[in-house]
Amino acid sequence: MIHPANLSPFKQPGFPKGVFRLEYRSVFDGQADWALLQPRGSDWLVKLHGHGATGAQIYQREDLRRNWLPKFLEAGYSLFSPNLRGNAWMAPAAVADLKGLLDYLREQWNARRFFFYSGSMGGTGNLIYAVLHPEDVTSLVALCPATDIASYYRWCRKQSAPAVLAEIATAIETSYGGSPEKQLQTYQKHSVIANASRLTMPVFLGHGECDAIIPVEQSRQLKQLLMGKDNFRFLEITGGDHDSPLALEEPFLWMEKQRNG
Repeated sequence: MIHPANLSPFKQPGFPKGVFRLEYRSVFDGQADWALLQPRGSDWLVKLHGHGATGAQIYQREDLRRNWLPKFLEAGYSLFSPNLRGNAWMAPAAVADLKGLLDYLREQWNARRFFFYSGSMGGTGNLIYAVLHPEDVTSLVALCPATDIASYYRWCRKQSAPAVLAEIATAIETSYGGSPEKQLQTYQKHSVIANASRLTMPVFLGHGECDAIIPVEQSRQLKQLLMGKDNFRFLEITGGDHDSPLALEEPFLWMEKQRNG
């Protein structure tokens, strides 16, 4: 479990009541970090942020605050949104921190089930964490995710635009302690494609056909491995871009069906 350093009400303009900021130190390496939590019941929705954002994304990004936040709260979920080392792409340190954070929620906040719902880097993190710790994930929604971190890193390195792809590749290399050639075993362990059999929980995968940030082929590969799984749903948006899946109503309705079914 992580080492909590401070828990305090988080009061800023635009934030709802009942949000707390948890400051903690990692058991992995002692690094200081933070997370936001909004306790409401024993079912917790874990929202991991995208690249370039922070743990406050669900409350600060306008489309998510408008389209996601009311649904999550009206459905009675407790909400958990960790900063998780910034742009860590669910590298080993981030996995260890999230494991410690979920254990903390169980012990201190009576968390019983965790539902993961995130997009982009967050959706990638949902899937990586789920293959490493399937026991912690009741069900998950991953929108526009990367499913093989090594091949995605190599793809980013080959692109000349947009500029964020070079930033993403550098963030992945930094977080994973080197390129896939230097850290092959770690990248393989964190590959969802290589470990897809560990996705034993219900999985919803959504991706835009014309995504220029994370190519749809990343999700198509996982679709081929999970086809025939009763609790798997794949939705590809014809002509959709990177943000298109974030506006869908279907992933939330699907998650609620898994939760209540």
